[in-house]
Amino acid sequence: MGNETQPHILCEDVVRIFKGEGIEVQALQGLNLTVMPGEMTAVVGASGSGKSTLLTILSGLDRPSAGKAQVAGVDLLGLSRKERSRYQRETVGFIWQQTPRNLLPYLTAAENVALPMAITRRKDADTRVASLLELAGVAHCRNRKPQEMSGGEQQRVALAVALSNEPKVILADEPTGELDEHTSAEVLEAMRRVNEELGTTTLIVTHDPTVSEHVKRTVQIRDGRCSTETLRRTGLNNDGDEHLIAEEFAVIDRVGRLQLPQEFMESLDMKDRVRLGLEPDHVRVTPASADGSPASGASEETR
Repeated sequence: MGNETQPHILCEDVVRIFKGEGIEVQALQGLNLTVMPGEMTAVVGASGSGKSTLLTILSGLDRPSAGKAQVAGVDLLGLSRKERSRYQRETVGFIWQQTPRNLLPYLTAAENVALPMAITRRKDADTRVASLLELAGVAHCRNRKPQEMSGGEQQRVALAVALSNEPKVILADEPTGELDEHTSAEVLEAMRRVNEELGTTTLIVTHDPTVSEHVKRTVQIRDGRCSTETLRRTGLNNDGDEHLIAEEFAVIDRVGRLQLPQEFMESLDMKDRVRLGLEPDHVRVTPASADGSPASGASEETR
């Protein structure tokens, strides 16, 4: 479905406004996000940052008030009810924080994984169930019902369920939100293994910053827009040993807007306005005093 050189998730200037009782809340304020095929990306943000609103739009449960949102070539703004149902059944797979949303309590793990394939009438269902449970590391849970599994096992079975119809994209909403640190790591490593072996594009939405340690790219959402990205890669030190390199970047949109990290602004007492200067290879951002004159202290340069 669509060209594999094109983004699997594409959001351009997405706005979502909620209205009620004379109050208007702008949950997303021109958000831009691109996730390429095969990427595993975490979207991290505090409560109220807009990350949950983003996920409900990408899952087809809500529509943006303005902007463009596409997943695997599917335009999420113009879907009919039938198209939306097909999109949720075949294009995307879901892992929710709450077990009841992922697994039916009266079915075994194998039966839960097989159920979506029964709806689409896959002929290789039995073989695929075994393969997915093995890949998720829960083959031993095949004949267990959810109440007979640990929280981590339930979420890994949920991962197998999400993969059952070979979706282009996996959307995970706080998949480790109810788990301890060790169990969370097991679930995230299972997701990473699936991403590497199957190449399924994966987007994890979470408030937990430790999730970042298991993905190569983390996008920080603040005030309804993507503010920073952290990219991780493996490098070699002077002794030839591998080590992890993490670089943080500010996100700049098509009209030049960016959000400076909060700690930078507080450290340099940046309020209301700043001075900009164009240098040969960078932009100079300098604090300004209330009357507009340069403030004392260092400047922050954004390269």
